[in-house]
Amino acid sequence: MRRVVHMFYTVLLSALFVCACTPDVKPTPNNPEPGGGSEEVFDPNTDLPIEPYNPYYPQSQWAEEELAQLFDMGAFPKIHIEVSLEEWNRLLDAFDYWKYDDTYIHCDVDVELGDKEYSFQDAGLRIRGYSSRRRPEVSQNGGTHNADNSDWQQSSFMLNLRKYQKDDAHELYNVRKINLRHFHQDAASCRELFCYDLFRRFGIWTTPYSSYCRLWIHVKGDSKPAYFGVYGMVEAIDDKFIKRRKELFGDHKHNLWKCHCGAHLNYDTYERSLIYFDDDNGINYHYELKSNIENFEVAKAQLVEFMRKLSEYEGEELYNWITSVCDVELLLRTYAVNVAVGNWDDYWVNSNNYYLYFNSSDVDQYKIFFIPCDFDQTLGNGGRSYNIDVARQNPLMWGDSEANPLIAKLLEFDDLRAIYVEALKELCSEQNDFMHYTKAIPRIRQWHRMIEKYLSNDTGENCEIVDAPGKDSSNPEYRILDESSDVNFFRLKAESIEATLL
Repeated sequence: MRRVVHMFYTVLLSALFVCACTPDVKPTPNNPEPGGGSEEVFDPNTDLPIEPYNPYYPQSQWAEEELAQLFDMGAFPKIHIEVSLEEWNRLLDAFDYWKYDDTYIHCDVDVELGDKEYSFQDAGLRIRGYSSRRRPEVSQNGGTHNADNSDWQQSSFMLNLRKYQKDDAHELYNVRKINLRHFHQDAASCRELFCYDLFRRFGIWTTPYSSYCRLWIHVKGDSKPAYFGVYGMVEAIDDKFIKRRKELFGDHKHNLWKCHCGAHLNYDTYERSLIYFDDDNGINYHYELKSNIENFEVAKAQLVEFMRKLSEYEGEELYNWITSVCDVELLLRTYAVNVAVGNWDDYWVNSNNYYLYFNSSDVDQYKIFFIPCDFDQTLGNGGRSYNIDVARQNPLMWGDSEANPLIAKLLEFDDLRAIYVEALKELCSEQNDFMHYTKAIPRIRQWHRMIEKYLSNDTGENCEIVDAPGKDSSNPEYRILDESSDVNFFRLKAESIEATLL
């Protein structure tokens, strides 16, 4: 039965986009640094400095002391992962059995961050992703590792430093899980990181930290590590994520839900939804409880009751209830960023890619927080499956408001709609350092100067920066670095918002 279910899910998923290029320089045992091995990322006489983060959300000192150091955009850490041949083959075998299997393998990890080095013995590593999930090694040798002629390809991973060793020594700056993201359908190698950076600049404290890193994987017995290239490094959203922000959430011991494609928050359809708890079996439930699992039934009842009230309440009753259980200004400013970057693979369009946190287990008395995630399909990427023009779509009618009612129901109220509209204007204004093209393009180019000589890698993928969206874009002409008014996503988005809202 399990194999049948696995095959069913596999058939439903789209094929992965594979981008090929030829690296100019390969790492070697004596010169593991692609591009000549220089550790000098910037020339201070010619390059712009990395701007320090100065988020303006309250009580942020917790983050500045820890996360801002680990996810410093200018630090560009090196991550070296070493696995035994047996464990690596176990990872490949699990993928072959079912592509979405979340099997962890044992590994050792070394992290070089600035002038500091951190070592972790017996950490956990697994393949992650949905449409971006790939086998990290293409093999014709019975599915096992080919030490003599490995055909590597970029894959996204979850690195869990504390998977097997439950002690504080297996945390890095108080972080135990890190998403290692390859730039799926993003030849510019920047879209997701730009979005997370923008959320933080805009004061949205509910979003993960992120930065660039370099990744090596060494299968023991091979003559040298495989350099996988430049990756995005993203803070994982889990119970530890909530605990680090407990002063802002109000509590950290309650119900965190991961919400996947089909998570409509619609009471009329919830009975067809898969509501379950985290069991590491690789199935993407519509609503998956990630914390406080021992109280699953109570958490489920709370979630369903939230959906009921959201769907059935109207007018003053809806307004009074939603403003009492939710920081609507934070939510609407969050969603303004989401729409401004053209994220169609989101709640409003695709009922996908967000988390919910209830800071109490009481069915009625709580605060609920919306946590957005996964921004590879942005800045002109994607949208074809929904026939949506991600730059010109009306921001007041972004998605399916009947199926996915949360945002549209808030926008029915004049004062709440004003918050959302003002946030959109603020984001696109030339006066602010957010996403006006005169500010966004220099920031991206600054990052590109940092990473470009390290792109060449042993997979032969994403070895150069190309200013173009992925193959599934509904508008393949869009660009993010070309400043031309008829193709630049940032300019077109600003023009669309101005034309629609002013």
